[in-house]
Amino acid sequence: MLYYLSLLFIQDFSFLNVFKYLTFRSGGALLTSLTFSFIFAPAIINWLRNNQKYKKTIREDVPNKHLIKKRGTPTMGGLLILVSFILSTLLWADTKNYYIWLVLAITFGFGAIGFIDDYFKLTSKDRKGLKVGTKLIFQFLITSITIFFLYNLFDYQYIDTLAVPFLKNYLFDLGVLFPIFAFLVIIGTSNSVNLTDGLDGLAVVPVIITATCLGLISYLVGNKIFSEYLNLFFVIGAGELAVLSAALVGSCLGFLWYNAHPAKIFMGDTGSLSIGAALGSISIIIKHELVLFIIGFLFVIEACSVMLQVASFKLTGKRLFLMSPLHHHFEKKGWHENTIVIRFWILAVIFALIGLATLKLR
Repeated sequence: MLYYLSLLFIQDFSFLNVFKYLTFRSGGALLTSLTFSFIFAPAIINWLRNNQKYKKTIREDVPNKHLIKKRGTPTMGGLLILVSFILSTLLWADTKNYYIWLVLAITFGFGAIGFIDDYFKLTSKDRKGLKVGTKLIFQFLITSITIFFLYNLFDYQYIDTLAVPFLKNYLFDLGVLFPIFAFLVIIGTSNSVNLTDGLDGLAVVPVIITATCLGLISYLVGNKIFSEYLNLFFVIGAGELAVLSAALVGSCLGFLWYNAHPAKIFMGDTGSLSIGAALGSISIIIKHELVLFIIGFLFVIEACSVMLQVASFKLTGKRLFLMSPLHHHFEKKGWHENTIVIRFWILAVIFALIGLATLKLR
């Protein structure tokens, strides 16, 4: 919105030329979403606390000490992230860019699934929320709509293709397998972030790191000069996703202020599912799905620990870990919560640096 308002008065006020620059609008989006987070947080936290006062907000499949120490902390804090993220994006991004609406739509859709799941967990007797199959069906439907738009409504030149890190000027044609691959990326990323969200601040910082990297890559692939220099595939209009990514970073930074140990609010599925879907859809648009796999490898590790635990128990009757996801395993081994969180953050930084290194090593 601000971008188009600036165009109306740019002839009279030359300083408004700064709105043409993605870097300026990205910075504005980050600061605005961060400010929105601080403005809305007290009201949202109080509202959630009052409405969840007599409800169990802690899952039962966690170490027992969580049920004691974290009792009474409101969940569904993803609402704070979504509100500040969406409002800031609409203010600073080019709203005529189809990619912006695509990512916002899938983020909102997955957020709605998470909200319903969180609500059922709080209100139903068994506190299990939506069934896994039901959640996957809704996620499949929303992802299908996303892929339909990519195929039919956008001038998207790289549909059906996969860029491979370390190989320049090469696209692997997935053909009819691309929709299946896209489902795995979006739904896999969404649920991996969800599984990682188990300790105060654990998931949100890796999300900030990943969104920052994707925002940088979006800027590069959307710039013809930079993309040619780095042997990246130029994606017309993808640079605008840098503004959206910056808004996501700002909203997550604001949420971290209240989610840092000891947390005043939990993200819940409302936040984790929506954020993961946003990251996955951005990576598909900018053709860096495999780089997302590297940058977000912490999420991959957490998800794999759950899958391995389930497979091992069903096949052998034995558990590989004391508890899954992996962060709970280290809790059971006696690691302090802050130790686990900070060490996982360090791993997230390392994976991000490796992923960014692939931009030059081509």
